[in-house]
Amino acid sequence: MGRVWGLIALLMCFYRANASAAPNIIAEPFEVFNQTSAVLRCNLTETTLPVQGSHWLFNGKVIESSKSTEPSPFTSLSLDKITTHSGGKYECVFLIDPPVQQAVEVKTPPHVGAYKHSENGDENDKILLTCVSHGYPLPSDWSWSKTQADGSLVPIVNNTAEKYEIKSTPNKTTLAITALSIELDKGEYVCTGISDLGATSDRIQLRVRSRLAAVWPFLGIVVEVIILVTIIFIYEKRRKPDEIQDDDDSGSAPLKSSNSDTNNKEKSVRQRNSN
Repeated sequence: MGRVWGLIALLMCFYRANASAAPNIIAEPFEVFNQTSAVLRCNLTETTLPVQGSHWLFNGKVIESSKSTEPSPFTSLSLDKITTHSGGKYECVFLIDPPVQQAVEVKTPPHVGAYKHSENGDENDKILLTCVSHGYPLPSDWSWSKTQADGSLVPIVNNTAEKYEIKSTPNKTTLAITALSIELDKGEYVCTGISDLGATSDRIQLRVRSRLAAVWPFLGIVVEVIILVTIIFIYEKRRKPDEIQDDDDSGSAPLKSSNSDTNNKEKSVRQRNSN
């Protein structure tokens, strides 16, 4: 019985020794919320294991400039300018056996941008409007609306009479509009991304053209060709009588010269006979 209690005591001592050596990371700050800059710090405590270096991860990828081979239980990362592209999940990693890491979330309001701020569609055709988002966290919900003449927004409901179809992922949303109408569908559309940090919107101007719009340039070219051919025809028509008259004048001149030569010869013969 005494041996059993001794074995239990030995196991408890071993457990306490390992528990006291269990690594722990203190991160400061634990979360960054809507700031323009920050310094992330991690301190490795409660471990007797040797540290062989450290580095930082950004959304699961190693930040090369953060790599260190120093046996230090402390590491930091400076974020001089926090934007929607630099928001995300950062993790400090200490190289012990096995490696340990701690996450720090850098959150930014969502940034929503239209893929194209101006779209052109043809009457009775289908068009696709697209908005994308950056930031962390990404929008958890999307919505579309249309601007009215008085500036108010009318929400667009998905699958309304097979007219609108909305498809969304955390970083993108699309609005498909079928059977475009010049009177009903042209105007300004608004896409809105909503996350835990707020909502952000962007606008797209949709222009709907008549189906004959593509024909007008061709008709314009045809009219220009017809006008050009007509001008050339009129010019040639008015030019031909003048050319004929010039040809007649040039043909009469040699005849006049021939007659004069004949008269001169006759005069010469008469003068010889008189002598």
